[in-house]
Amino acid sequence: MSFKKLIEPLQETLKAKGYAGMLPLQKLILSKIKGGTNLFVIAPQGSGKTTSLIISVINKLNGEAFEDAPRALIFVKDKQAALNLEAEFKEYTKGTDLRIYCAYEEHNMELQREEIYLGTDIVIATPKRLNRIFYLNGINLNELQLCIVEDAEFLFRNNHFAEVTRTPESIDKCQYLIFSTKFDDRFERWQDSFMYNSQIIKYS
Repeated sequence: MSFKKLIEPLQETLKAKGYAGMLPLQKLILSKIKGGTNLFVIAPQGSGKTTSLIISVINKLNGEAFEDAPRALIFVKDKQAALNLEAEFKEYTKGTDLRIYCAYEEHNMELQREEIYLGTDIVIATPKRLNRIFYLNGINLNELQLCIVEDAEFLFRNNHFAEVTRTPESIDKCQYLIFSTKFDDRFERWQDSFMYNSQIIKYS
C-alpha cells in the first residue's frame, strides 16, 4: 500500500506536511488496517503509531461525515491525551468534513450527551466517561466501525482495562486496533473474546 491509495484530501495533507513516503511502521500496518484486520500494534514511542492511527481512521471513514452516530471510537488515558489527539486529527482532516468529539471527566456530562447526540464521526474518550455516557443512553455505538486504544499502557492502571473490556459487549461487529509499546499478557483475554483472528505486529 502507498499513500496514492489513500483518499485525495489525505494525500494532499501528507504532501503539504512534507511526507515523501510511508514510515516503516506504516508500511507494515496501513494495508492490514484498510483490509479490516484486528491488530495489536507494538512499537516504540516516535515510530509513527499516532500518525498511522489518524491516517487509518480518516481513510476508513472516507473523509466524509455520515448521519449522527460515531463510526470510530478511540480510548485515551485522560483529558489532555484526548485534546492532544484531537489537535493532531485536525491537522489531517483538512479537506474533509469529519466531526471529532472529545469526552472526558472534566466536563458536564449532560452537555456531552447533548453534543454527541447532535452528530459526530469520531469520538475520543476516556474509558470511564464513555461508559457513563453509554449507560445513560447518551451515545449510539451501533454504527461503530473502528474501536481503538491509543498508548494502551494506561489500561493497566485505575481499572481502565475492565472499563474498556465492557464496551465490546455492546458492539455487534467492529474492527479493533490496539497501539502500545509492549504486549501485555492480559491482552490475550481480548484475543479470546472479541479480537478474533487478531494479529500482533511488532516493530522495533
